[in-house]
Amino acid sequence: MTPECVRMARCVWTFLVMLCMTPQITSASQSTKTVYPRLRLSHKELWDLNRTWVFQTGEGHLQHYSVLLDETRERLIIGGKDVLYSLNLDRITAPHKEIRWASSEEQVGNCLMQGREKPECANFIKLVQQYNSTHLLACGTGAFNPVCAYIRVGHGSEKEREFSLESGHIESGRGRCPFHPSSPSASTMYRGELFVGLYTDYWENDAAVYRLANNSFIRTEVGDRQQLNEPKFVGSAVIPDNDDPADDKLYFFFTERVANMDGGNKAVYTRVGRVCANDQGGQRMLVNRWSSFLKTRLICSVAGPNGIDTHFDELEDVFVLRKKDDRNPEVFGLFSTTSAVFKGYAVCMYSMEDIRAAFNGPFAHREKPDHHWSVYEGRVPFPRPGSCASKINGGQFSSSKEYPDEALRFARSHPLMFQAVQPVHRRPILLDTEGGRRLTQLVVDRVEAEDGHYNVLFIGTDNSLVLKVITIYNKEANTVEEVLLEELQVFKVPVPITEMIISTKRQQLYVGSELGVTQIHVHQCGLYGSACADCCLARDPYCAWDGFTCSRYYPAGHFTKRRFRRQDVRHGNAIQQCNGLQLNEEQRISEQLVYGVENNSTLLECRPRSLQASVTWYIQRGLDMEEVKSDERLIQTPHGLLLLRVSKGDAGVYVCQSTEHGFLQTVVHVTLEVLDEDKVEGILHKGETVEGDSQPRTSPCPFPLLPSTSSSSKLWYKDVMQLIGYSNFQRVEQYCEKVWCVSDRKRKKLKGTAPKWRYAQGAEQRGRARAPRHTRGQ
Repeated sequence: MTPECVRMARCVWTFLVMLCMTPQITSASQSTKTVYPRLRLSHKELWDLNRTWVFQTGEGHLQHYSVLLDETRERLIIGGKDVLYSLNLDRITAPHKEIRWASSEEQVGNCLMQGREKPECANFIKLVQQYNSTHLLACGTGAFNPVCAYIRVGHGSEKEREFSLESGHIESGRGRCPFHPSSPSASTMYRGELFVGLYTDYWENDAAVYRLANNSFIRTEVGDRQQLNEPKFVGSAVIPDNDDPADDKLYFFFTERVANMDGGNKAVYTRVGRVCANDQGGQRMLVNRWSSFLKTRLICSVAGPNGIDTHFDELEDVFVLRKKDDRNPEVFGLFSTTSAVFKGYAVCMYSMEDIRAAFNGPFAHREKPDHHWSVYEGRVPFPRPGSCASKINGGQFSSSKEYPDEALRFARSHPLMFQAVQPVHRRPILLDTEGGRRLTQLVVDRVEAEDGHYNVLFIGTDNSLVLKVITIYNKEANTVEEVLLEELQVFKVPVPITEMIISTKRQQLYVGSELGVTQIHVHQCGLYGSACADCCLARDPYCAWDGFTCSRYYPAGHFTKRRFRRQDVRHGNAIQQCNGLQLNEEQRISEQLVYGVENNSTLLECRPRSLQASVTWYIQRGLDMEEVKSDERLIQTPHGLLLLRVSKGDAGVYVCQSTEHGFLQTVVHVTLEVLDEDKVEGILHKGETVEGDSQPRTSPCPFPLLPSTSSSSKLWYKDVMQLIGYSNFQRVEQYCEKVWCVSDRKRKKLKGTAPKWRYAQGAEQRGRARAPRHTRGQ
């Protein structure tokens, strides 16, 4: 046997022994608060734990689609390509209903005649809104000829809910749905009227904010770049100012190009626009045009060391978080940079008080296009442009049609407010400058915890991940702490997340991509661990220790007695919260026995429950423990302690301890036994044929791997067990039989193939520079 073969065989032996005695390594790393989640679950783990349900459609059906959450009927309505789906909110995989609504052959033919590709010439349903108590309004691109229809869904109390399209009432969708399937739009239904921001024409030259109802419409001025300049509509919402319904306003969130002093479009700004819901336009001026349209800039930036701020100007998504006071929701924006050099993302939060203050502040004015913007210091006419015809504003005008021409003229020439809206705390509440992924979607939930209320952010990425984050503001230090709680891979393959909807009533999150829709729980309390410390260290406002395990937190008066609950979201102080409530430490410590071969590498695994915990290794010296220091022969890796060249002196008991938020706990005791290199090599030689012999080498398995394998492998295995001892004989034998041996039914399939141990031998040879690879023990 050549020296190279001896070395290779020795590596195989190390691999096999460690394989049978050591549990599997999973992804775990030394972590920081902002980079690593406390809990990371792959799609397979979510699936195996029964934490996710996936609704899949035909290929291409969920491109450029729309989603409506109908809590009343307990349905999730999805408008896709040529189809609408009605899914069960409790389980989206339950039997569903669907409506096929494709473009006619004539529509497709006209679309192709206009030079479009056939995949574009379909009916992409871009808008689904609740029209009334029995119907939905659905609008699609109609092969570049927008159409709308009413969908009968019946009353919410009906057991067998209807889901049918009223084909006799197909209407034109112009002004309600864009022509192009990828064209951005944002819509809201309010009191039977549709408010929508979109491009209204085939060539996408005319952008407008529309209101359509009863064969009447109001819109922004055609071609007025002061009002809208190449906008990308992201979201919209109705937000009342007070108890007077006549004073209710619609808010639109969008980005647009900003002309510089040379007249070129150089920058992109994020805007919030506003109109009165009851705006009727003017009588002689601004006929069928908004008399109340105003807009201002949303700022999301980080102060730089040189005094120059880094701005996040591209709005990716917006979420309006409703609270008990419907007049003062919190507005969250997900932003990205527009720089070609630096790519980063930020989440900024805005208060309605600050947004209203900007709209009630001074107007912006400039004399000529090449002049700078300044505060308008002239007289502002009455009624103030942007105000609604309502009693709260004096009740002097019953409609905007009664407004004087002076007020309408000023409104048309001054749509921009001078004062921009700064975020709460005047900084982002979350920053992501990793650069390796895009953040695409954002939803927020307001959660009551033992020590206050917290905003839980769920952020979708372009590689199938959902990040669950809370942010904690420290008023004394004027700092914002980001806590990444979970990282969930919701689709099997990396794909951009394009839709996210949360049902706070059901505590479910619905995540969409072109592959389908996934349903997941908003909390995974049971996966943090059953100990009090594990639950407190998680800092998840959804979860608390109930005296037995980590479970869903309920405010006072619910199912769990208050004296048993332990939770500390703000500080994660398990020492204080769980004093005297810890489980018996000895019962929680994992015990491992690892065999290493002299002069070979060996990995001592340590997997803390939290990815955010730091790890320290010690070796037991009598009653004392000595910290293990890294050197050229010993490396502390994210997976454990790697001994590159084991010696006899390395044998002993190793202790792995984790520290998180000052809480110290022992994770594992590893007993390392070092096997004599010469004895191992002698066993490897035993039973081996000389070069040129036709007999195959015996496998390290107590049963024949193939019919041609010699039964002398039993003797080989017996020698191995004598070397390492018989205390774990049954465990080793069961595992090795399962992994390395095959049943009679499989032998035919393996005929003519190399034994598995030979594959392992080759893999070990190829990966000698890496740490040994392990699989889970029995």
